[in-house]
Amino acid sequence: MSEHKTFYITTPIYYPSDKLHIGHSYTTVACDALARFKRMQGYDVMFLTGTDEHGQKIQDKAADAGVTPKEYVDKIVATVKDLWKLLDVSYDRFIRTTDDYHMESCQKIFTKLYEQGDIYKGEYIGHYCKPCESFWTDSQLVDGKCPDCGREVYDAHEEAYFFKTSKYADRLLKLYEENPQFIQPESRKNEMIAFIKQGLQDTCVSRTSVKWGIPVPFDPKHTMYVWVDALSNYISALGYGNEKYHDYDKFWPADLHMVGKEILRFHTILWPAMLMALDLPLPKRVFGHGWLLMNGGKMSKSVGNVVDPVILCDRYGVDAIRYFLLREIPFGNDGMFTNEALITRINSDLANDLGNLLSRTVAMCEKYFGGTVHNVAGTEAIDTELETMVNELTAKVTADMDSLTIPQALMEIFAVIQRANKYIDETAPWALAKDEANKARLESVLYHLCEALRVCGILLNAYLPTTAPKMMEQLGLDASALDLTKTTYGVQETYTVHKGEALFPRIDVAKEIAHLKEEDEKRKAAAEASNKAKAEAEKKAAAPAEESTVDFTHEEEIDFDTFCKVELRVAEVRACENLKESKKLLHLTVFDGERERCILSGIAKWFKPEDLIGKKIGIVCNLAPRPMMKGKYVSEGMIFAADTADGGCSIAFYGDDTPVGSRIH
Repeated sequence: MSEHKTFYITTPIYYPSDKLHIGHSYTTVACDALARFKRMQGYDVMFLTGTDEHGQKIQDKAADAGVTPKEYVDKIVATVKDLWKLLDVSYDRFIRTTDDYHMESCQKIFTKLYEQGDIYKGEYIGHYCKPCESFWTDSQLVDGKCPDCGREVYDAHEEAYFFKTSKYADRLLKLYEENPQFIQPESRKNEMIAFIKQGLQDTCVSRTSVKWGIPVPFDPKHTMYVWVDALSNYISALGYGNEKYHDYDKFWPADLHMVGKEILRFHTILWPAMLMALDLPLPKRVFGHGWLLMNGGKMSKSVGNVVDPVILCDRYGVDAIRYFLLREIPFGNDGMFTNEALITRINSDLANDLGNLLSRTVAMCEKYFGGTVHNVAGTEAIDTELETMVNELTAKVTADMDSLTIPQALMEIFAVIQRANKYIDETAPWALAKDEANKARLESVLYHLCEALRVCGILLNAYLPTTAPKMMEQLGLDASALDLTKTTYGVQETYTVHKGEALFPRIDVAKEIAHLKEEDEKRKAAAEASNKAKAEAEKKAAAPAEESTVDFTHEEEIDFDTFCKVELRVAEVRACENLKESKKLLHLTVFDGERERCILSGIAKWFKPEDLIGKKIGIVCNLAPRPMMKGKYVSEGMIFAADTADGGCSIAFYGDDTPVGSRIH
């Protein structure tokens, strides 16, 4: 393969409003398998993923959490990167829409489109779906709700900039007609054509009511609408409009945008229209895959049916989860996640078929030939059949990967694995071993099995990157044997095998299903409790305010200079104990950054010593020492505490990242 042959593949950039679930993992693992396979073919691959971090939903989530939007997304993005590392995702670049270089590119794109007349200022009157970050007209709503997600919308009326999407309607229809591969699967293309023909509206591309986003450079009271920001990532990540990277000319246009079907419209209408306006090449293919459903519905944290891929990987192994995602879901259609389906796939395909074939083959090589077998030609029709299947396998898998039918590619590989298992039963090596005259035949049989395993291992490397090297190791080969140019039967002349651990231990189905069902019930119960607490909080917030029980008796007014004499600092509680002489007081030893001091506080009724030790609290530092308990103790300060509505007490604790001794203002 010549060095200039490139392949650019992208996942959608994920919205970090919460931790990602198994559905997000499905998209990314599929892209990873494609990227790995293209690398095996000799392509220079750019595999891009990332996070879409702006918009109203993030702004609201951060406000609810009491942090800035950037602080909120930073924590979620860290979990995303950890998940991709766990799942062995071999991305080449990770973009965040909060990255400076991306923001620079977006502002240049927006300005260019405005200056050439493709973006204009107007007024938006309609509806907005916050979960989808989508604007809708009355006619587009379904039963008064968002046509994409079915949730409530709210009325929106504000000054906004618009992109002339309608200007490109005819060009988009022509694009679909002349490039039938542009939108896949075919059924999705028909949906886009129908959407355009019903009357394509110009797209609202800015907000004035949402501040968390990229400012419009020539009108900073406007923030770029999240989809213009998000879609531009595919070229900004290559260096378009910035000096961070210089890969645009090498990799654009993208060979494949992989997205969920719910955002296909943005990628096949708005995105190509933007590129047409910028006079840039269009991506070659956009694939809108289906959803991974659970109990017939889309995964939702509020329903409690979200499946955590980290838990599954820890329990069953990363490659088992990768295999299930790639094999079980019909590519392009919705797929169902059930615990039973997962366990069945692991047991039948990975433990019984693949794992059993390897362990049986290695064990027989060691038992009958001391571990070393050589290339001995086959003499029977079943030998030729297996050899032919091995030799045809790479072409079949390549065709499936090119057509994005990933489950079919795995089916082809496992057809050879299943045939090899049947080959063992047909040749009965244990029977051949009883007669020395059959030694050549026995060696030929075992060599055929080793070759089938070797070629399947090479091809499985794109899907099971941890398992394939383990297979090679047991066959006595190293990682260099995972070479797609060496998938012809007979390339490896000799094997010296080494028995290893089972690739995929068999799972006790009944016991495991019971465990998973119990975990599912816990998850649902937690979701129901959370929803109930949220509903009660909203009900309370909406209820008329109760008459306050707070004592508003005021102290004598002091001037600012007097107040400034009070020294307030953060201190760490190093020791705390109850006093024998008082049921009311706690004896605290606190460190204020310079020295330890004793403080007696009347909070023993509400706090135990272990509740406070190691915590950071606020104290008054320059209060004159006060003898207490008839002079037995001297309290050198006062801690911050507040009365609660139920007659209790609350203390303000400071985070671990707050330095001891910090001034409180």
